[in-house]
Amino acid sequence: MILQMLTRCAITFLRCQIYDFSLVDNKKMEKSHKLALKKGTSVFCVPSHLSPGALAGGIDIAAHWMTDLKEGVCLNGFWFNHEHCCWASNETTFQERDKCPQWKSWAELMDGVSEHGRVNVLNHFMYVSWALLFAFLAVILVRAFAPYACGSGIPEIKTILSGFIIRGYLGKWTLIIKTITLVLAVSSGLSLGKEGPLVHVACCCANILCHFFTKYRRNEAKRREVLSAASAVGVSVAFGAPIGGVLFSLEEVSYYFPLKTLWRSFFAALVAAFTLRSINPFGNSRLVLFYVEFHTPWHLLELIPFVLLGIFGGLWGAFFIHANIAWCRLRKNTRLGHYPVIEVLVVTLLTALLAFPIEYTRMSSSELISELFNDCGLLDSSKLCDYTGNSGSTSGSVNATAANGLGARLAGPKLYTAMWQLALALVFKMFITVATFGMKVPSGLFIPSMAVGAIAGRLLGVGMEQLAVHNHERDIFRGWCSPGADCITPGLYAMVGAAACLGGVTRMTVSLVVIMFELTGGLEYIVPLMAAAMTSKWVADALSRESIYEAHIRLNGYPFLEAKEEFRHKTLATDVMRPRRSDPPLSVLTQSGMTVEEVERLISDTTYSGFPVVISQQSQRLVGFVLRRDLFISLENARRHQDGVVSVSAVLFTECESPASPSAPPAVKLHSILDLSPFTVTVHTPMEIVVDIFRKLGLRQCLVIRNGRLLGIITKKDILKHMAQMANRDPESILFN
Repeated sequence: MILQMLTRCAITFLRCQIYDFSLVDNKKMEKSHKLALKKGTSVFCVPSHLSPGALAGGIDIAAHWMTDLKEGVCLNGFWFNHEHCCWASNETTFQERDKCPQWKSWAELMDGVSEHGRVNVLNHFMYVSWALLFAFLAVILVRAFAPYACGSGIPEIKTILSGFIIRGYLGKWTLIIKTITLVLAVSSGLSLGKEGPLVHVACCCANILCHFFTKYRRNEAKRREVLSAASAVGVSVAFGAPIGGVLFSLEEVSYYFPLKTLWRSFFAALVAAFTLRSINPFGNSRLVLFYVEFHTPWHLLELIPFVLLGIFGGLWGAFFIHANIAWCRLRKNTRLGHYPVIEVLVVTLLTALLAFPIEYTRMSSSELISELFNDCGLLDSSKLCDYTGNSGSTSGSVNATAANGLGARLAGPKLYTAMWQLALALVFKMFITVATFGMKVPSGLFIPSMAVGAIAGRLLGVGMEQLAVHNHERDIFRGWCSPGADCITPGLYAMVGAAACLGGVTRMTVSLVVIMFELTGGLEYIVPLMAAAMTSKWVADALSRESIYEAHIRLNGYPFLEAKEEFRHKTLATDVMRPRRSDPPLSVLTQSGMTVEEVERLISDTTYSGFPVVISQQSQRLVGFVLRRDLFISLENARRHQDGVVSVSAVLFTECESPASPSAPPAVKLHSILDLSPFTVTVHTPMEIVVDIFRKLGLRQCLVIRNGRLLGIITKKDILKHMAQMANRDPESILFN
């Protein structure tokens, strides 16, 4: 079955990626795409929507198999993971459905016995060895082929959607390496998730396909709309939550989100989710990552522990952000950052050594969350469901509550063992995640944060359940416990705790609640989720205004204007524009009168991303704006392909060619690359309006004029330094790496 899934995923992937990696600059291919568009065929939409779904399905299948490979192998077929191996066994019982003769641990294969003093040592050794191998391959591939494939990717996607261009960040090599190394990193057992990196993968697919169409290749605003839809697709295939993915793109990632982008994002998320459902990577015919069915309604007084979970989530979020940024800054400013491979191997070694002895740290984070969300049934064999009266428990004790049917919910010895193991797992997860996020491997933060919250929520839920059972005769608990029914659902507390911790780290609210009820199917528990999410955000905002993504944007020095903050200072454009009085004059190009040599010298002597074009140095009347990259490529092509072009050839940014002597070399006409309508403001424009324009339009620069004459330029970096100065911070302390 797994082989069929992999084959189906590979066929879908190849069908979608045939547009991605072949003949990017082929004119015939582009013409055929345009002809197909005229006929009504959506050649752009279908591959860009199917590719992330196919990739996500392949990543899920491969990660499940490689995670189980650390513990053993299936004799019927090495490509089966543990669960699918035992599905096909006729000797598997319901109580021990994870045990079957076909699945052998590495110690059983090497030593030949299942119970021996050396078994745990051998299994531990193989677990650590596989983890180190996977982590080593991941970091080596990232270092050698695609340095941009590391990390989450969401901070950079936010920066790109704000108008900043990071060359190569959404390229094909980044896509290939991030897809491969994401499987390796998740399988190594590190405390990370695949959800954030899948947003990066989806944006890479969309960006590659944008290159086939002039409409998107030459229009950054149109391309950013496609990337906004791709962000929604990434969350949709990561969690199986298409509606939550659209809201995530709207609330957390996108700068500019018009109505047409909303319904296009919805359609894209729908197609991607359908593709993932067709692949069926989880093997249970369900789309969502964690499916639960709670049968007990929540009580009004339970809002108090739900709010307490929200407070814990806010405190955890603030602690994690401060600790992780401090660790990343230490890595960046010391010799630790010079040895990323050693750092990854050391963290992997510590994680594997400490995680193996405890069941709840040894299993993957997704499997742990599913276990914690689980609502215990009568036949459930989990240690978390060891209540007196359940099958497989120590049961049989009769006490005062047994007469009322409540004795079946008293905690058994296995449940107490599970509680202290979960407490150790909570401490382990909290600290190891701080050191893991930000290493030179693909690393998401959604699942580790949810795991921390789910553990805390399950601990509180079991505590509340036992408190209600032992005090069911008190007025406060009298209506909670009834014979034959559960008093409290501990799995609901785990779900609320997961939402609270994820909200504390990311500061999401609406999209978080929608993602959680899509993940679990718990529609009737929206009020507890909302209470925990809002409390978590309030507590975290009181301690730190930045989310983890904004903190990493500031740490990396990306020019990013936060859209959620208001600029209230009464300054004008003339106070921010450059050049200042002590600065050299503005570097400009003239409409005519410059030679190829002069233009090339200006390019080599400066590092600006573009140059204003004026009529002449004397009049300074603005004509337009030309990008540095377009100017460089055009001059290079003219020297190669245009006959007679030399260093003294004239460069013209006008359609009308001025008369020249017959002996003069041919001129280079660059009118086609000139932006004749650059965004301009006057010297008296309030900076509040300028900042709002930069935020909503995603501008990188705007020109300052007075009566048509060019006076200066304002870049996004100038605005950020001005905002720092207005906040009594050193503007030169802001670095743009």
